[in-house]
Amino acid sequence: MELVILFPALLLLVTALIQYGLWFHARSLALAAAQEGVAVARAYGSTPNAGRDTALTFVRDHGTDTLTQADAVASVPGPGHVQVVVTGRSLSVLPGAPGIAVRQSADGPVERFTSTETP
Repeated sequence: MELVILFPALLLLVTALIQYGLWFHARSLALAAAQEGVAVARAYGSTPNAGRDTALTFVRDHGTDTLTQADAVASVPGPGHVQVVVTGRSLSVLPGAPGIAVRQSADGPVERFTSTETP
């Protein structure tokens, strides 16, 4: 009789743990993609759009099954800085239910050439 009460709770716990793992993996993938995008976008002579394209390529190459509906946006939030934001959804354990939303960003200073005459 106790198993009738305990089994659904155990099944719910296992499902929640699996969903957490899927979300965490998708989040990690989005963060890695954003960091790759910023590394390219902040390089000397590069553009924010190059960073955006790099982030989307990273997601496509490493986990389109992990991070669904992936999108990336690159922006210049201030002078000398670039930011890449990767969004998407993790997979869902429950059929028909949307995955948990994922949003990760990375930013960094834009590389610039300086000489001893101009700091």
